[in-house]
Amino acid sequence: MQILTIATRPYNDQKPGTSGLRKRVPAFQQPHYLANFVQSIFDTIDAAPGATLALGGDGRYYNRDAIQVILKMAAANGFGRVLVGQGGILSTPAASCVIRKYRTHGGIILSASHNPGGPDGDFGIKYNGSNGGPATETVTEAIFAASKRIVHYRIIDAPDVPLDMPDEYKMGDMVVSVIDPVSDYAELMESLFDFGAIRALLSGGFRIKFDAMHAVTGPYARDILVNRLGAPADSVMNAVPLPDFGNGHPDPNLTYAHELVDILYGKSAPDFGAASDGDGDRNMILGKHFFVTPSDSLAIIAANAHLVPGYKQGLAGIARSMPTSAAADRVAKVLGIPSYETPTGWKFFGNLMDAGKVTLCGEESFGTGSDHVREKDGLWAVLFWLNILAVRKQPVETIVSEHWARFGRNFYSRHDYEGVQVEAANGVMKLLKDSFTSLQGAQFGHLQVKLCDDFSYTDPIDCSVSTGQGIRILFVDGSRIVFRLSGTGTEGATLRIYLESFEPDTSKHHLDAQEALATLIGIALQISELRKRTGRDKPTVIT
Repeated sequence: MQILTIATRPYNDQKPGTSGLRKRVPAFQQPHYLANFVQSIFDTIDAAPGATLALGGDGRYYNRDAIQVILKMAAANGFGRVLVGQGGILSTPAASCVIRKYRTHGGIILSASHNPGGPDGDFGIKYNGSNGGPATETVTEAIFAASKRIVHYRIIDAPDVPLDMPDEYKMGDMVVSVIDPVSDYAELMESLFDFGAIRALLSGGFRIKFDAMHAVTGPYARDILVNRLGAPADSVMNAVPLPDFGNGHPDPNLTYAHELVDILYGKSAPDFGAASDGDGDRNMILGKHFFVTPSDSLAIIAANAHLVPGYKQGLAGIARSMPTSAAADRVAKVLGIPSYETPTGWKFFGNLMDAGKVTLCGEESFGTGSDHVREKDGLWAVLFWLNILAVRKQPVETIVSEHWARFGRNFYSRHDYEGVQVEAANGVMKLLKDSFTSLQGAQFGHLQVKLCDDFSYTDPIDCSVSTGQGIRILFVDGSRIVFRLSGTGTEGATLRIYLESFEPDTSKHHLDAQEALATLIGIALQISELRKRTGRDKPTVIT
């Protein structure tokens, strides 16, 4: 088979964000666009001849087409083997599992995570290193630099490889191994959790509902929850991965997973509900008529980790992204273990996990995980909760209420303004930065500003510095407001406001979060002039 060298020109918009390169599908369908970026990855990662690569994605539109291009380019660039998920499927945490188990050079994951799919939807591609985690900023910057100077790419002239059954194929000198996308991951889960206790819980009348949102976790949930743990088949809904996610938005929150929310808040609600996103790395946890915030979920998992076989030996530490509430910090303090505050982006947890500094990590954006892989992991979080429920034999709401009584409640909420004009969003952020001096020490009713800054982070392992990670308005009583522009969208800007206030008084723990945070919400809108500058009178999503 002939290796072709194809002349090309750089595109100027291939800078990876927090989770790789994300664009609308038509952008990736431009001539040479995908190939340019893939060649830039291969030119950067310095794989030895004959190296092994993992490859798969969340099944969204263009997933299969992209896989065939990447396979042919991998063969032309000297890889010896590619492990590709059957049907082109590999959830993001499962891809990390495969990379680590088979010690591949790394992997390419095709996903735009929780963003919508379809012919006019979103697509994404990212490289994960040999530790199974997202490429570091050093690597992504090098990939971007390579994309700006590319003049040609290499690809083999070969027919497409069948993807729908596990098998092996030759593509030039390279072997393509089509693997079961679920089995390695499911076996890892079985090694961490007490499946016997969870089976007993589910056979004793405890009812669950898991919403795969027509995304990648459907096959994983059916194998683990139904086949291995004995849940009734109808415990998993929207289980068939579809290229357009059933024309839905595969983001597991109260707005986009409304079908599940209606079930859990209905008259005959099951005892436990959960959802995962497009590529399987996020989760939402619900009890009967009860929502668990991701920040609380991380803290509760940490406080109950001793009940779970894979974590009963203790936790090395806990890490959370800066916008995530400090609830997990309070648990770490009681447990006598370190806690770390990092920028948003799972790659910042990788160094801490590789160095043995932390066991559990979490982000308020519905991502929780541990050092079992180097990605956040939606089904892992669901199984962790089921293991806790199986041991404690209490409703979800009771477990959360008892946690608040012990550690205090961090009232917390995130307000997302999606699809904001970029100029207007940047104007809000500039106004806030320009106001640091006047805001310092300012009084808003009973709240006084203690500090304003733009969060920066020095990695304690490699000493790399990340700046511009979010504007913080910190108050004397520990309350805070954080403003960030999200790096996960593909069109316009998503402006996010995070609000947090600590309440030790158990008599106030029953309050609705929006009610408890009303004063902070008013301050945030006042100092940002958000409504005037963006024309938005309310958030797109509140979590």
